[in-house]
Amino acid sequence: MPMFYLFRRSTEESNSSGGIWALLLGSIIALIQFFLGDLISPGGFGISRWVSGLVDIVVLPVMIPLFLYFFLVLFKIVMGTADFTNFTLLWLIPGAGIRAVSWSSANDPVLLVLVPVLWTAMAVGIPLFIRFIMVSYKWSIKIPSILAILCLPFMAATAWWAFYSQKFGLGTVFLILTLLPMAVSMIISLLKTQTEGNNI
Repeated sequence: MPMFYLFRRSTEESNSSGGIWALLLGSIIALIQFFLGDLISPGGFGISRWVSGLVDIVVLPVMIPLFLYFFLVLFKIVMGTADFTNFTLLWLIPGAGIRAVSWSSANDPVLLVLVPVLWTAMAVGIPLFIRFIMVSYKWSIKIPSILAILCLPFMAATAWWAFYSQKFGLGTVFLILTLLPMAVSMIISLLKTQTEGNNI
């Protein structure tokens, strides 16, 4: 996650603020979540396990900074260009470190590798659709973008649940679907950087 943040900063110039607040608040919330434990007790491999992953492991850590940053932008507390991705990635770095320590005893690649990948995919993918909504005047773009924002967390949770349940075929399908918006965002950033470089 820190490597992807540095990669993104190397391809995009951003004058957004809030980085220090993201690291500070992300650390505080991560510690609170660590000491409180899971909000939903998982059980077995069924729907309760999926809901637990949706809330406690995969989605909630990403949606908290996204919603908070939305209100900071809405009330103009954040100055400069709104950058949901950088704020969310910085927020997640302390939490990823704290959870890596607690998860390392299980030595489970689904938690140690897959979950940070899913976090990164949502932190990059959801702001991509937010950008589409903000810059487009066409409802033919706005409506699919809204649906994509709603669907992406559920696809990420399903990918985690499938790999956790050793349903690797299903997990691969949902992982690819979750990663697609991030791939599109990266391609757009690289093309934009290349175009700006050619114009210099």
